[in-house]
Amino acid sequence: MKILQVNAVYKTGSTGRNIYEMHEVFKRKGIKSYIAATHIDTTSINDCYQIGNKIDWINHAIMSRIFGIQGYFSKKATKKFLRYIKEINPDIIHLNNVHANYLNFPAIFKFFSENDIAVVITLHDCWFYTGKCTHYTLAKCSKWQTGCYDCPRKKIDNKSWFFDRTNKMWNDKKEWYESISNLAVVGVSDWITEEAKKSILKSAKTIRKIYNWVDLDVFKPKIEKIKKFEDKFVIIGVASIWNEKKGLDTFIKLSSYLKDDEIIVLVGELPQIDLPSNIVHIATINDIQELALFYSSADVFLQLSMEESFGKVVAESLSCGTPIITINSTANKELVSKQCGIVLEKMNIKDIYDAITTIRIKTKNFFSKNCRQFAEENFEMEKCINEYISLYKEMIHI
Repeated sequence: MKILQVNAVYKTGSTGRNIYEMHEVFKRKGIKSYIAATHIDTTSINDCYQIGNKIDWINHAIMSRIFGIQGYFSKKATKKFLRYIKEINPDIIHLNNVHANYLNFPAIFKFFSENDIAVVITLHDCWFYTGKCTHYTLAKCSKWQTGCYDCPRKKIDNKSWFFDRTNKMWNDKKEWYESISNLAVVGVSDWITEEAKKSILKSAKTIRKIYNWVDLDVFKPKIEKIKKFEDKFVIIGVASIWNEKKGLDTFIKLSSYLKDDEIIVLVGELPQIDLPSNIVHIATINDIQELALFYSSADVFLQLSMEESFGKVVAESLSCGTPIITINSTANKELVSKQCGIVLEKMNIKDIYDAITTIRIKTKNFFSKNCRQFAEENFEMEKCINEYISLYKEMIHI
């Protein structure tokens, strides 16, 4: 069995780490595995292909913003990539994050259809079944179910400077999916899986949930703690890029409620702003062992993003035995049982601080064992990746 995974990045970010870990497990199991991505070092990684180059990616991004259609450029890069696909002749092509200005979708989906290729789509966000949006719940938009137009997020996500072309992109996607006879769709949570069943992806042969996973050998409770936090009650948040969408403004407001021995630690890229003295910023941590140490050193993980298709940082925190406080929105609540933390019904600063106080009174130890057990039952890497392997075998009748 030969599998080609396609993603915007490799080994970095949550989706990049996903495809890296799948690649390693596949090779260990004797499955021929290939990776195609942008920003990938083809000299040091076996069986990989870089799609396009920096100039092409920039040009694609600019053209997308000008004309309001993303994924209709990069023609030469995609033509070369299609030659590579013909050369390796995979049994399955697995699409992850493809909305990053590096593929020409009309060409690639035409190729899939004409060559009767088995295709798996993993929904890391909502882009595959909307005109352009990665999420839509805060905009209270349901147009993606019947046909996008007059997009409330025209200048968000994949920005368009001038035109709203969401209706064209929605209709094109619908046509592309219906042209693929062997299409499987995987949602990374129950929430997004059920949403997909109401969308243009409902024509897929298979739609099922497979949770994202965590390397439980890395993300586990650690006895060692970060020394400068030893005498503090630590409230941690982790994001690739911090902004209002990820709850940055709420964290800043929350800081005024904290006691002298309580601090907030924000890990990830921050805009140039002045932070209160009781918020500590830690730059993006690419060393997963170090990241696991930060999770383990915290007393509670605060997930304030309202739009999450999964929330890998939550799963990683649970694996390290750290309880969660989150908001009942999108996929957040299904990752946090009553024994693993607190799910709030609305975004309210006082309610959030009261929840923090509840966990502090009960202590982290009250939750830790259940947090780890929940992670082991739901996010164990080998188990989740084996579910993908089973899906592949069903699709090609092995």
